[in-house]
Amino acid sequence: MAKDNMPKTDFRDAILWHLTYTLGKDPDHAQIFDWRMALSYAVRDRIVDRWMAATRETYRADAKRVYYLSMEFLIGRLLEDNIVNMRLADEARSAIESFGLNYRSVLLDEPDAALGNGGLGRLAACFMESLATLGCPAYGYGIRYEHGLFRQSFADGRQHEAPEDWLQQPYAWEFERPEAAFTLGFGGRVVSRDGKAVWEPENFVKSEAFDTPVVGWKGRWANTLRLWSGRAVNPFDLERFNAGDFAAAAENEALARTISRVLYPEDSTEKGKRLRLTQEYFFSAASIRDILRRFLSDHADLRLLPQKVAIQMNDTHPAIAGPELVRLLHDEHGLPFEEALHITQGCVNYTNHTLLPEALESWGEDLFASLLPRHLQLIDRIDDAHAKANPSRKVAARGEGRVKMGELSFIMANRVNGVAALHTGLMKTTVFKELHRLHPERIVNETNGVTPRRWVHSCNPRLSTLITDTIGEGWVGDLEQLTKLEPHIDNPDWLSRFTEVKALNKADLCDWITRDHGLMLNPQAIFDVQIKRIHEYKRQHLNILEAIAHWQEIKDNPGAGWTPRVKIFGGKAAPGYFFAKDIIRLINDVSVVVNADAQTNELLQVVYLPNYNVTMAERLIPAADLSEQVSTAGKEASGTGNMKFALNGALTIGTLDGANVEIRERVGADNFFLFGMTVDEAEARRNVEAHATKAIAADPRLARAVDAIRSGVFSPSEPDRYAGIVANLTGADYFLVASDFSDYWRAQREVDRAYADAQGWARMAALNVARSGWFSSDRTIRGYMADIWNAKSLIGQE
Repeated sequence: MAKDNMPKTDFRDAILWHLTYTLGKDPDHAQIFDWRMALSYAVRDRIVDRWMAATRETYRADAKRVYYLSMEFLIGRLLEDNIVNMRLADEARSAIESFGLNYRSVLLDEPDAALGNGGLGRLAACFMESLATLGCPAYGYGIRYEHGLFRQSFADGRQHEAPEDWLQQPYAWEFERPEAAFTLGFGGRVVSRDGKAVWEPENFVKSEAFDTPVVGWKGRWANTLRLWSGRAVNPFDLERFNAGDFAAAAENEALARTISRVLYPEDSTEKGKRLRLTQEYFFSAASIRDILRRFLSDHADLRLLPQKVAIQMNDTHPAIAGPELVRLLHDEHGLPFEEALHITQGCVNYTNHTLLPEALESWGEDLFASLLPRHLQLIDRIDDAHAKANPSRKVAARGEGRVKMGELSFIMANRVNGVAALHTGLMKTTVFKELHRLHPERIVNETNGVTPRRWVHSCNPRLSTLITDTIGEGWVGDLEQLTKLEPHIDNPDWLSRFTEVKALNKADLCDWITRDHGLMLNPQAIFDVQIKRIHEYKRQHLNILEAIAHWQEIKDNPGAGWTPRVKIFGGKAAPGYFFAKDIIRLINDVSVVVNADAQTNELLQVVYLPNYNVTMAERLIPAADLSEQVSTAGKEASGTGNMKFALNGALTIGTLDGANVEIRERVGADNFFLFGMTVDEAEARRNVEAHATKAIAADPRLARAVDAIRSGVFSPSEPDRYAGIVANLTGADYFLVASDFSDYWRAQREVDRAYADAQGWARMAALNVARSGWFSSDRTIRGYMADIWNAKSLIGQE
């Protein structure tokens, strides 16, 4: 093969070409990393053709573009995703196996891109894939974190954080774009010059762009995920180096790179808060400059911006994008302030993800003024303009010594959306009550969804094959076709195949947990799974309390015909969230005691798997029997894990919270294990004096479980280890763990009885699959395109 030949159309030859000429390796000496990279480059070549064609078509059509700004994009591994969407699975497998390699081993060699934490980032990843599937011209914007969140491990049950090293090896999917770099200012002062306010920053950082193509189903369209990396404007001081001060010589580069090193730096200190706000301005400002650059390359009139640009802020992290766009239009392009504000509000939209007031970001005025002095002035002008337009009620982004990013996002937005019907309704009556009264048309609902390509077709190939054998392949691009499964569910042969899929998935999970974590699980047991960020409102402590009570009841009466159960947990706690970290340690301590109990461990096991990520989710979700969605009613915005579990044939035990409400409506109340108070009941319960104490006194099981924690049953060397958790459960208990416990216990025993009827359980699980097709991110994105962005698809319908 000539050295200057490009890869041939034959996929095997393309892999060999990249192995030789891109990686410089001979097949006889190539390692699995080399083969995985060669395969990735061969797949990428084919994506690039579609990517460039989509870009050319976007410019030709002069189409409105969507710009999705998100602090997180939890994309996970991309190799298999891209192979599936490009319809290359058979070719790739055949080519790799022809070299004597294991195809799955090559795919699993790819590290997870550590660009997100949980649902927010995974939603952004699903949305990017659906935008491409639907042919909507779009860019995603975020930060190229060198270390991402953190790598989680356990020592003595405690969470330990270490740097995530996903970028220690080359990343096959990205293209560096040095021509798209921007110099961004921080700090300094604002001066008046010729009657105009002029920001004179004190410090400067360069944002460098790295582009990853995101290809949709069948490879018909590809969009761009552009991630920004921090670099110093003057990275190296030669004079200092020559004077022997080697570390100081590279100080500017180290400080600039700090911006894009870690997702969600611990912000309990002033330095941590400053870094967090710096990150948010860094990626938002670079993105807004890039959006304007792209717009001005084809259009001279900035007044056309709302017709050509839709900016979606995913949560409050990019909230500074609104004032930044106003600043650029007013300060740098000379538009009158009122016109700059009007144009910006025509472009910007905001997705709210929380009803917890403390989770709506706010920044101290002093910090904000020291970092972004001009923006603070503009926020005051934005508040003034808003107050003038709405004199009956004054709701401001700045007040009480804080800059409130939730209020700022709402005021700057053309549309504000919730992510589930219940959540959207509650937004109007809680966190944005006054703003909703002023702008009753602004809030809309777009219930979340997940991409069926990743979350059924790829992660659960056995189920995918059964569905395709039954109703054809159309469901992969139109998930609501899953309703066609329902007539087959009462066919015993079909239901037997469905049951076998779950059994084989559970066997695979058992093998992996034994191999990688040294634990032997009972595959006949209920696999009861709770995987999500560790947080009080998500109530992992309710789950482990029930496990303690369950263990105690089994010990009291081991011959009572208990249904075997394996409780599986996964998730990370923020480094500074000490209560959540105590929950993690409690779960691990309980697992040590329960799993070692020979009297009960054939009936109950507790497993906490470290370093939860997308790849782990892809293992756990297809094997799960029961999905734990137990947040306090009114606190979970939506959830997307609940949708993934239902689509893969797990039944839900959950409260009427977030998208659980819509899932239960669609799959049927008989196929969902409901417990707990409603939103109104929860609010009323909080007003009951000593409500937690009364709930504990009324339920002997709960009282005994709490006492076991209090007395050190699970921490004998340190009996007071969980005094904080006990004090919370018996005191304020804002998230009503004690008050919901009894009903949760009741629902769990319903689960036991239902699982004992294997045919009945299988039928319920299959109905969850058949009736969950509405929860596709394709449907969600169509809603955004119609209701919020006024954007059109540029590919025809098949």
